[in-house]
Amino acid sequence: MKDDADKLARALKVLSVGTRVRLIALLKGRSLCVNALAARLGVTQGAVSQHLRILRDAGLVLDEKRGYYVHYRLNEPALAAWRERIGKLLAPVHGAGTATDTEAEGDRPCAIAASRRRRAARSRRS
Repeated sequence: MKDDADKLARALKVLSVGTRVRLIALLKGRSLCVNALAARLGVTQGAVSQHLRILRDAGLVLDEKRGYYVHYRLNEPALAAWRERIGKLLAPVHGAGTATDTEAEGDRPCAIAASRRRRAARSRRS
């Protein structure tokens, strides 16, 4: 479980930069070269190349040499796998109740901790 969490955290870190998210959006349904991506994003070609390297190392984009240019496209199977992992993380737990339902069942770790803190404070005052 820890390994899965670490992998997911690394994946989310790759997507934590707005430029990379915008690159993915631009590459949906088409391939583009660095020059075209830089012009659309309004950033330097060097910056785009660095972001694409990170996305490529993460397996999200694929590169293809066409003459003098390298075109980048999305790695759809990898995106689908990421989508599934992120979806599992964010999906609601079926049958999970609200906080009041949990408290009614007697599982109240926050209330217990608060009670212990109050008792400790009272004993320090005495």
